[in-house]
Amino acid sequence: MFPVSRAAALFCKPLLRAYASSAANTGHRHLLDTNRMVVRLESEGFSTQQATSIVTSLTTVLQESTQTILSSIVTKADQDKTLYMYKVDFAQLKSEIQMMEKTDFSMMKAENERLQGEVNKLKQKLREEITRTQAGVRLDMSLEKGRARDERAQHEIKIRETDTKIEQDISGLRTQMESIKFNIMQYMIGTITGTGALILAYLRMFK
Repeated sequence: MFPVSRAAALFCKPLLRAYASSAANTGHRHLLDTNRMVVRLESEGFSTQQATSIVTSLTTVLQESTQTILSSIVTKADQDKTLYMYKVDFAQLKSEIQMMEKTDFSMMKAENERLQGEVNKLKQKLREEITRTQAGVRLDMSLEKGRARDERAQHEIKIRETDTKIEQDISGLRTQMESIKFNIMQYMIGTITGTGALILAYLRMFK
């Protein structure tokens, strides 16, 4: 056992109280009663200096460990601050998402209107093309009908001309036949007259 010196204990206790007061002023919290621990160590045979050194070392170790633990613990103020920052970030993110949705909706609406306009233009162009094609077909049909009428009229004219020519040829043939008939009749009358005259002359010769 170490001898206990009351004079040393009385000398060191004010120092321990001063240390405790300084630690309290700096915000440190003591996890044990240093005075009581010194007295107890002295009662176990340690000198006052040894007891003070031991308690000081223990206090230092405990304070450092506590400080380390406390430094890793988030305070309520820090939690509130972090939560507030999260809320601000979330609100900003929500606002950005809403803005992006509005922008995307506006872009989609504009794109839809553009596509609708192009579709309407294509429909109009298709209608115009169909109308133009139909007009062209009608014009071609009208022209074809006109050409058919013209050709039919030309054929009818040619037929009439052919009929007229045939009638003229027939009329000419009839005239030639009448002329031939007249010539034959003249020839026959001349022949008959000559024959009669010969017969009369022959009869007169034998009288």
